[in-house]
Amino acid sequence: QVQLVESGGGLVQAGGSLRLSCAASGSIVSASMNWYRQAPGMQRELIATIRRSGITNYADSVKGRFTISRDNAKNTVYLQMNSLKPEDTAVYYCNALPLGAAPSWGQGTQVTVSS
Repeated sequence: QVQLVESGGGLVQAGGSLRLSCAASGSIVSASMNWYRQAPGMQRELIATIRRSGITNYADSVKGRFTISRDNAKNTVYLQMNSLKPEDTAVYYCNALPLGAAPSWGQGTQVTVSS
């Protein structure tokens, strides 16, 4: 089971940008990678997926503003977040779904967007 470590969170003004990184301790070539977020008092929600093939999917709430990408050579997944809104404030989690292996979660990184 790979270990995942997120980074890149922080405080940003509305309209700003952040790039989150998720570094894996091992290969992610065989894994579908996801970004989730959880706001206070809310359920964790899936916001972006990048499959092994590179195909991406986004939640409607972030479509057109967020971009997920992967660098298999670096065992890293990214989430570029543009045009941030206060409602994007949440803890962001990286998730790996490797073929034939147990899923992994990172510890999360806080993103706070001020109005």
